[in-house]
Amino acid sequence: MSDIAIGVQPGDGALFRGRTVALMLAIGIAGFIGMLVLGAYAPDLRSGRNGGAHALSNAVTGYAGLVQLADATGRHPHILRSSHGFDTEDLLIVTPESGATDISQALIQRATRPTLFVLPKWQMAPDDDHPGWARYQGLVSLDEPIGVLAPGVRFTMRHYRSGGGWLTAHGVPGRFWAPRPIQVITGIDPANRQQQDQWRKLTPLLTDGRGGMVLAQVGEGPLYVLADPDLLNNRGMKDLGQARAALALLDWMNSTGAEGIAFDVSMNGFGHSRSPLKLLFEPPFLAMTLAIVAALLLAGLHAFGRFGPPRIRARAVTFGKAALVDNSALLIRKAGREARLGGRYAAAIRDRAARIFGAPARLRDGALDQYLDSLKGAHRFTDLVQAAQAARDRHSLLEAAQALHDWQRDKGR
Repeated sequence: MSDIAIGVQPGDGALFRGRTVALMLAIGIAGFIGMLVLGAYAPDLRSGRNGGAHALSNAVTGYAGLVQLADATGRHPHILRSSHGFDTEDLLIVTPESGATDISQALIQRATRPTLFVLPKWQMAPDDDHPGWARYQGLVSLDEPIGVLAPGVRFTMRHYRSGGGWLTAHGVPGRFWAPRPIQVITGIDPANRQQQDQWRKLTPLLTDGRGGMVLAQVGEGPLYVLADPDLLNNRGMKDLGQARAALALLDWMNSTGAEGIAFDVSMNGFGHSRSPLKLLFEPPFLAMTLAIVAALLLAGLHAFGRFGPPRIRARAVTFGKAALVDNSALLIRKAGREARLGGRYAAAIRDRAARIFGAPARLRDGALDQYLDSLKGAHRFTDLVQAAQAARDRHSLLEAAQALHDWQRDKGR
């Protein structure tokens, strides 16, 4: 029996219109994609305008001016928010803001690549009148700049009023004015027993003329230390000559295979770990992401094309004689009993032929078969009956039935 009620009629329409469903899907998909993108790039969107001394800061002690200047002159600066970016031939500029900053990754990964450490100098406070700006509160304690590379490298340093004047360059390009006040390195602390042997040598590159080093090379590798940040920060970039000298100095430090200048901000509190989600939107995984999106869009388009009014299921058993015959034939076929119907089909043809050809009513079975055999034709009726009864599969049964049908048609002409 069918589980579909006889009197149920199809509905007049769908619950939602196709356009409504499409709009709902578009809004949902756009919102989901936007959430993924913002989640992946949210750490990179932080402005960094907190008045600090780093490459994102537009405060007087920041280095945003140097970054913009390098970008405007085609030097391709880029901001690093993770130590994974240290693996580059580009000059890396590190601006730690205290002596407690962990710089071990930079020292390990940049042993043979040009790296410039800019030591802290100023103690700042946020400017309440100008968000992102900062005000001087004075010079930091010398323990802060001395502690940046300690204990591997421990300098002796001092502050003093320079009175201005030119700094003395030793093999480096550009001319720099001495900051007021000035912070210099005076040497290596001899009492430091943890000093690394390869860093005991200091090569002065910029000096103040009084034995102090403003810029020095540590050891034999491309490790440079700038004692006074006012040569490169926003305060120093306000002078055109100082800005030109800063770019010339960075070009001199950079390696021959460099493609730009890297500014690290991970040590200033703006770092983040590598995000698997962000990898989906960057080469080489971007191609896979686009392929998945295209497949989803095609699947959604296919599903959208199937929307419409709900369709009532057809009855399991339809009405009428033809449906009854079809269902009976299906049952016989399912049971595998088709080949056994040959004899019954032959009997049905015998009865019909007897009526058509006017066989005497007294004839039965064998006598009737002899009468039908006596009719002229290419085949004898009894031979066709035996072939139908001997059928063992569907193919042979079909051939025997077709032969009986042709015999009856030929005799009726």
